[in-house]
Amino acid sequence: MSFSSDVKSELKEQLSDARHCRIAEFAAIFALSGHIKKDKEGNTYLEIHTENLTVAQKSYILLKCTFNADVEIDIRNHNLQGSTVNYYLIVSNEHDVINILKAVKVIDEQKKMRGDFSVIHRIVVQNTCCKRAFLRGAFMVAGSITNPEKTYHMEIAVLSEKFAGQLKEILAFFDIDAKIVERKKYNVVYVKEGSQIVDFLNVIGAHIALMNFENIRILKEVRNSVNRQVNCETANISKTVNAAAKQIEDIKYIECNMGFSQLSDGLREVVELRLDYPESSLQELGKMLKKPISKSGVNHRLRKLSEIANDLRDKEDMKS
Repeated sequence: MSFSSDVKSELKEQLSDARHCRIAEFAAIFALSGHIKKDKEGNTYLEIHTENLTVAQKSYILLKCTFNADVEIDIRNHNLQGSTVNYYLIVSNEHDVINILKAVKVIDEQKKMRGDFSVIHRIVVQNTCCKRAFLRGAFMVAGSITNPEKTYHMEIAVLSEKFAGQLKEILAFFDIDAKIVERKKYNVVYVKEGSQIVDFLNVIGAHIALMNFENIRILKEVRNSVNRQVNCETANISKTVNAAAKQIEDIKYIECNMGFSQLSDGLREVVELRLDYPESSLQELGKMLKKPISKSGVNHRLRKLSEIANDLRDKEDMKS
């Protein structure tokens, strides 16, 4: 199963004790996958259509536990291979239909349609707990979270631009800074910051998924920290080796063109140590001297040797 499937399976098992929260969660599901239709006799019925079994199961639970509605379930395959299964939840009882539509504020007390029911009425999500439930329902239908082993990305892709704006607004209420981008016919509300995805999982109540996400995130951060440290140490080693090679090259040039007899005792001692210990650091060389000196002191002597070698090279170039 994917990480998103794990999250949705966990959310399916959650059922709020408060009826107003169950209504808010169902309102989000209905706005994204529900339809108001009429049969051949002109009677109004409600239909929820989804290809996600988890969404179908949660929708059924909410319809039964919140509205005690009579629900007909229709399962269809739309291709010969039967690889795509479509689930249809149908509520046709007139009393149930009116009760549900009133609850989600699609119609008023006079049974008058409110208009665009793809945007949830503010009364439905006025409480903080209902906002959480709303986000939970929206994620179940249209949300996904990329496997955090790969990258950090959470999104909810919806058709309605207004609904996307409402999602962004409610996420902001929980200090989650979501962005919206158009992708083909969808308005995609997304979050890419790992810590904010953790906050989102906490808001919708996916606490097991949150812990799994955090464990992966911690392991990744430790792994990245170790890699950075190794890369840094490798770079330092490479830098030390390259510097030592240049120092030895200068020393050998001095030996071939001038010899060491004209060097001071301090320079000759550094020359001998550098030739004997080509892989040692400047700090290590400083400790090996008869009178130990600091890293900067060794570096000063090696720079002096480099200057002598460069002077010899310049004189050789002038002769030629």
